[in-house]
Amino acid sequence: MPPTESGLTSPPDATHGDPPAPHPGAVPPAAPTPAAGPLLDDLAAWPPADTPAGPFALVPVDLGRDLDRIVSWMNEPVVNAFWELAGPPETTAAHLRAQLAGDGRSVPCLGVLAGVPMSYWEIYRADLDRVARYYPARPHDTGIHLLLGAGRDRGRGLGTALLRATADLVLDRRPRCGRVIAEPDLRNTPSVAAFLGAGFRYEEEIQLPEKRAALMVRDRAHRHQF
Repeated sequence: MPPTESGLTSPPDATHGDPPAPHPGAVPPAAPTPAAGPLLDDLAAWPPADTPAGPFALVPVDLGRDLDRIVSWMNEPVVNAFWELAGPPETTAAHLRAQLAGDGRSVPCLGVLAGVPMSYWEIYRADLDRVARYYPARPHDTGIHLLLGAGRDRGRGLGTALLRATADLVLDRRPRCGRVIAEPDLRNTPSVAAFLGAGFRYEEEIQLPEKRAALMVRDRAHRHQF
């Protein structure tokens, strides 16, 4: 299962001014939420990214609206092999609540492509996550977890395009972030290949409590070279 909770106690950053208006297609929060907080630079207001398949937006999860959809994805065998969240709705709900009730260091999102919810993402502060214990983390490192919801979206290069667009979006919207990281299971060769195709480089193998992972890195300094 991907790490989403941190045992570290780094303090949140100071808030920087008023948040911008929410992007089209996003559901604006009725009250302050982790997704609208400073740890991920107000992810709830990030604009859509252009991709070859159409505009792509990260929309923070609303448990009442999105749970059934995410549960159906988590119960697909190919997804459960790496996420290990198959089972009744409460299994997935507990995973989501742990992030939604947190301080904003990890934000679960639906990936909405050309108006259609089609993937699940977690954008997280890797430097504040438990994964920081297992690699030489730098301040403001930002991590990505991803699953494509429908089988028809897998195996045709769509994940690569969305990973590249999302990494660029992180770097554009988080000026203090010098690199985007990921830690897919080494057994998940399609995922590792998608990250490589999206301009990430393989850094090293790291041993996490639940998996042997490939540490993938996309540096701001090299983002236009790949």
